[in-house]
This record gives sequence, C-alpha cells and structure tokens, in this order.
Amino acid sequence: MSSNSSRHAIKISRRALIGGAGSVVLASATASEFGMPYIRSAAASDPIKIGMIYAKTGAVADQAEYMAQGSLLALESRKNSLLGRQAEVIWLDEPTSQAAQQNAERLIGEHKVVGIVGGSLSPSALAISAVVKKAKLPFVAPNAGAIDLTGRLCNKYTFRLQPPADVHTRVLAPYCAGLGKRWYLITAAFAFGQDIKRSFTEFAAANGITIVGADEVPVNTADYSSFILKIRAAKPDVVVGGVPGSDISTFLKQWNELGMKGKIPFAEIAVGATDLWGVGPEAADGLFTLNWYHKNPNNPPEEQAMAASYEQKHKRPAADKAWMGWMAMNAMLDSIEAARTTEPGAIVNALENWSVQRGGVKAGYRAFDHQMVNRLLVVGIKPKITDKWDYFDILAETPSTDREIETVFGGQAQSACKMDRL
Repeated sequence: MSSNSSRHAIKISRRALIGGAGSVVLASATASEFGMPYIRSAAASDPIKIGMIYAKTGAVADQAEYMAQGSLLALESRKNSLLGRQAEVIWLDEPTSQAAQQNAERLIGEHKVVGIVGGSLSPSALAISAVVKKAKLPFVAPNAGAIDLTGRLCNKYTFRLQPPADVHTRVLAPYCAGLGKRWYLITAAFAFGQDIKRSFTEFAAANGITIVGADEVPVNTADYSSFILKIRAAKPDVVVGGVPGSDISTFLKQWNELGMKGKIPFAEIAVGATDLWGVGPEAADGLFTLNWYHKNPNNPPEEQAMAASYEQKHKRPAADKAWMGWMAMNAMLDSIEAARTTEPGAIVNALENWSVQRGGVKAGYRAFDHQMVNRLLVVGIKPKITDKWDYFDILAETPSTDREIETVFGGQAQSACKMDRL
C-alpha cells in the first residue's frame, strides 16, 4: 500500500464528507440467467451501479440496517456521483446464503453493477465471494468473520474489512484468561461461530486453560434456558460466547432473568453496539471486541464527521456497523475514483493500494490475502449506564502501531490464502 494512494484515499474521504445528501436508487430485480464472466456493456452516460447485499430480515437485520445506511451515506456524501457520472446503489436481500448467491448473480447479470458490498454473515459472504470469483468483479465484505474468506477460500476479487475470528481471539482471549482458567463455550452453528469455538479452544490448549463445556446452538435460538442451566452447573470462570446479532441480545436477557448476571463473566468477540443496545441497561454485561465506537475520542476527524452526518440524518448515533458499511463502501468508491475506470481489474488493483490513516495504524487491505489490517477495541460494559447509546468503557485499542499489526493479524507465512491472479 503506497503512501501516495494513502494520501489520495484520505483526500477523497475528506472531499466526500463535505458533499450533501442526494437520492439513491434501491431496486429489486426479476430473475435472470447468469454464468458468463462480467462484461461492462453500458454506455458511458449510464449511471454507475454498485450492488449491495444486506439482510432485511432475521437475526442480523438490525446490524444490516446500520451497515446499509452507512454504505448509502458514503455515496450520498459524494452527491451520488462517481467519475463525473450519476451513481446508484442496488440493494438486495440475503435471507439465506443461497439467496445471497442468487442475488449476487442478479446484480451482475441483470443490473450490470461494477462492484458489490455486503454479506451480513459469513455464509452469505462466502457465497457472494464464489460468484464474484467466477464473474471477475470486485467485492468488499464489511462484516463476515469466517477465517476462510481471506484464508483457504480467498480470491483476487474479494476483500474483507472484519478481522477473522483468530485475530479477535488473540486480542480478547488474554483478558478472558485473566478472569480464570475454566471456560465454557457457547457458539452458533455456522461458519463464524465454529471459527470462534476452534480459535478459543486452540488458545486454551496452548495456555493451560480447561474447557469445561461447549455447546453449539442454531442461529435464531429463542430459548437459551437449558444451555444456561448447563453453564451454571459447570461453574466455569468465564463464558465465551459466539452467537450473532439479536441472538446475543436474547441470550443476555435470559442470562439476566435466570440470575446469572454478575456471577460468571461473559465475553464475546466481534459484537455490534446494536447487539448490546438491544439487551437494555439492566441485562447488559460482558467483555467484548468491537471494531469501532462512536464515543471513542481517538476516532479520526473524517470518521467523526461521518458520525455527525449519520446522526443528523437518522436521528440516532452511528453504531459500529454503520461505520463498517461506510468504510467498506468508501474503499470501493475511492478505488473506482483512483482507477478512473469501472474496469474490474483496475478497481481490484486500486483496492489493493487503498489505505487510510487511523491513529498510529495505516488501515488497508493486504495484497497477499485481501484482509484489512486495522485496530480493534476491547470494551467492557459500564458499571452504570446513564445514556441509552453509551454502554461501553474502552479498555484497549490494538494494534496501536503498524509494528504491532503482524503480532495481532499474523503474517503471510501463517495465512492459508493462495492468492490467484486477475
């Protein structure tokens, strides 16, 4: 990632934040055949279309709404214009990973989008990634955390913002070890949940920690009482969670109702602020990793401006997921501008060179696996919550310098990615 591209990206971001809001096209499509590689056939006067795939229903719908709003804000800030042409976002749903795959095909084959942003959960992002690999179209996944996305199943056209489970684990697990050496794991039965279970189990084995119990639960579980009773009987020192979106809200509410809040510490990686806002101040509890927090005084000026614009527009603070949607879309839009074309290969090359300075860390996508390196927050629930939008005390920001990046994220030697070519 060159310093020239870093300055260019920062310049674009600042310019974009000055712009006023405009209209964005959000369309659904009829079914069409897909199979041929991407060919841009639209006239130069036609709008530039960006595809967006975020959940509109289900366990992560609240998170996805914030991501979609953040993504839309990134384009609205540019007055819905790219390369001197009108630009539009086409937003399709992802009720299942199969539907995400089909909608990615529709965006490419029917709407002729020049890139896709989205994938609220790992199964959807993995499905979209397979489509863009075949179609040769750039894709930025803001939220999916499955290791394989930028690991064993990486490809030249897929980029990922969310650090994978093993990175989050390296950050949070030492804090969990400080709470005790007997852990209980409760994780969701999908790709990211399984990665959480594996990562924490491996850390435990290497650090003399005993796993006293482990349960895998379906996504959208409505009743956790039987699992909570098992945890209580096992008497662990800490419970490590790995349940997504509104499921963590459901779990912590029932955890509180059964009198467990404050008795056994709870910890989970890669949560969203919306997950805890949904719990409410009475039941909120735990230690977490978070990608971004609107109350962090160390947020760069561009991000503070984004948060102010978001709150003015939506009458609520920007959750971390809004920032993730904004950051991912900005990377795509910045790279289209930097490439000066909608040709997919040129956009991919620009994404590989895109970066922004965030405190002491240069955030950007590694060329060897397309994983964004960035800083993470370790946060705990405030002892007393007086603001319904401010639940967290920031305990640490890591990595805090570029030198610490490889320690937290690992290097190319540890990566399972065998990157292909354009």
